Amino acid sequence: MRPENFDVVSFDCYGTLIDWEAGILAAMQPVIARHELIAGVDDVLRAYARAESAVEAGAYLPYREVLRRTFAGMAKDLGFAPQADELETIVEALPHWQPFPDTVASLRAIAGLGVRLAIISNIDDDLFSATAARLEVPFDAVITAASVRCYKPGEAIFQRALERLGVAPGRVLHCAQSRFHDIATARRLGMQTVHVIRDSGRGGASATPELDDGQIVEADWTVPDLAALVRLLTSER
Repeated sequence: MRPENFDVVSFDCYGTLIDWEAGILAAMQPVIARHELIAGVDDVLRAYARAESAVEAGAYLPYREVLRRTFAGMAKDLGFAPQADELETIVEALPHWQPFPDTVASLRAIAGLGVRLAIISNIDDDLFSATAARLEVPFDAVITAASVRCYKPGEAIFQRALERLGVAPGRVLHCAQSRFHDIATARRLGMQTVHVIRDSGRGGASATPELDDGQIVEADWTVPDLAALVRLLTSER
């Protein structure tokens, strides 16, 4: 893995750069307490993965509405009736979600290798603007689901990214936590891929669903975090 083999290093944002599982769990804790639910970490994350992927698989909706319907789906899954003031729970929490501890330093290090940086994210543009300030690094391109009206794992958002970047798929190194949302599609389109294993230090369930029918899709490289990716990119320099 050498930087000169890539023109662009692209990233999924939420789950890869931003610790969305910690954010989801923190947002849900007051709801769980309010409804006196018996729901553990794995229950909450599995419910989120099921609900969000089901909403995104339908007709395009702005991500704010996806999050509202995801919350409603989680409520049904976890066995409580959501109150009206709770439907904005995850929408309001998202702008406050924090980067993983190694994110900002790793992005700076990768930017210093002379490659372009890009974001490919299932998000609305205005919601991403709050997150962008937390990442502290400028990106050469930000491709959102809102700009394409398509959610990953759909191909259209990746194809728009390639058009915007003006590069061949094989010159892109796409880095993501989710094999379901990112790795499978990126590989199918010819991008090189890095599976970044993020679990908020917990292990157990994930906020991303498994691939259909037990499908196994391996990335070109697998790393435990972005700091390890930086070490791979710089080890032969």
